[in-house]
Amino acid sequence: MTALHHNLSLKDEIRDYWSMRSESFDSQPGHEIFSADERRAWLALFARHLGSAQDGETKGGRALDLASGTGVISLLLAELGYSVTGLDLSEAMLARARVKTAGKPIRLYAGDAEDTLEADGSYDVVATRHLVWTLPDPPASFREWFRVLKPGGKVAIVDVDMTNPRPGNGRALRLLARLAKRFAKLPPPAAHAAVHADIVSRVYFARGCRPEEVARLLGEASFVDIAIDRDLRAIHRAQGRFMPLHQRLERASQDRFLVSARKPG
Repeated sequence: MTALHHNLSLKDEIRDYWSMRSESFDSQPGHEIFSADERRAWLALFARHLGSAQDGETKGGRALDLASGTGVISLLLAELGYSVTGLDLSEAMLARARVKTAGKPIRLYAGDAEDTLEADGSYDVVATRHLVWTLPDPPASFREWFRVLKPGGKVAIVDVDMTNPRPGNGRALRLLARLAKRFAKLPPPAAHAAVHADIVSRVYFARGCRPEEVARLLGEASFVDIAIDRDLRAIHRAQGRFMPLHQRLERASQDRFLVSARKPG
């Protein structure tokens, strides 16, 4: 019972943290989409891994956007032709999403990614962005996502390892980011930074959300055709035009990725 209570408490803290951040969420590059180039890059990424619901086997398909936040990914999935359900713990985030998605084929409600309450085999695709690193229990979540997918359905997980530098030149870029910060005359860290750090220290991926571990856990949940895609350069270039140098370097040093997989069908 102790572990269960801890997980529920942690989820409450995560919900409250993102509710607190909801007012400024869309003002930050990397959260909201700020250019047509970035939008095209996101659409190409999801089309590559999930396919378009405007033609082919998933025509008219249903998508589940988990941790949908202010609706950024839900809108992209709708643009690809999917009928979208967006699920988020934070009502404050959902309130903003409802304004942005009005008139679109998008249904939004408050819920838990580990227990969606959706019917078995009801979705063609499941998508998440920056959710998995926050999950108290990724194995349980992946089993749940497997359950709600139709046979042959696909999952696309966009996430980041903010702890371990990316393979290759990640360490050098991290050092350059630290040097750039020294010359940037940055204001003191926001009050929410300590809350964020405390939450990060207690999640499953506290030591870093490595894509290889995400892939391994998806395999344990019976997914197949698992692939790691680190080629998000077009997205990062577009986002970087709206970021100061130290932030561009810091993000470039991180291992940012998409992991895709399929439910056997």
